[in-house]
Amino acid sequence: MPRKVILYIAMSLDGYIAKEDDNIDFLSIVSTQGEDFGYAEFQQNIDTLIWGRKTYDKVLSFGIDFPHKDKKCYVLSNTKQGKDENVEFIQNVEQLIKRLQQEPGKDIYCDGGGALVFELLSHALIDRLIISIIPHLLGNGIRLFRDGRPEQNLKFKKSITFPSGLVQLWYDKD
Repeated sequence: MPRKVILYIAMSLDGYIAKEDDNIDFLSIVSTQGEDFGYAEFQQNIDTLIWGRKTYDKVLSFGIDFPHKDKKCYVLSNTKQGKDENVEFIQNVEQLIKRLQQEPGKDIYCDGGGALVFELLSHALIDRLIISIIPHLLGNGIRLFRDGRPEQNLKFKKSITFPSGLVQLWYDKD
C-alpha cells in the first residue's frame, strides 16, 4: 500500500492558520494540560515530514530543539537549496512525493503553510486531511485554503470533539 500524504494542521473557525504577521498565538486558546489532541499517536505512524519554509522558520524561532530529528524532513522553498542540520530544502513537492511514495516507509506528514497546502491540493496529493478547528474567529490573516485550486471531493472519516472546544475533522480523498 502506498504511503499516505496527510495534512495535519490547525486553523481558526474562519479558516486562518495565522495572523498576517505569522502570529499563531490563537492556537494556545485550546491548550490543556496533558492534552495533545492525538498528535503523539499520529507521529507514531509517520517517518517523513514536509513543511513550507515560513512554517520551518517559525518553528526555529521558538528557540527549542528541532522536534523531528527522528524523521526525514523536507522544506518547500523557492529561495533555499541544499540541506541544513534539520531538513533538506526542495523546490518541487510533487516530484518529491511521487518519489517518496515509491519508497518503503510510513506515512508522510504535511503541515503549513498556505503555499504548501495550495501546491499539494493543486496536484491532488493529499490523501487525508486532519484539521483541528480552534474556536476563535481571527477575522483576517493567512488562509489555509487559497483560491484557485481544483475542486476535490472528500470522504468524511470522523470528527473528534475535545473539552477545550477544539474539533478535529478527518477527511480522506474520495
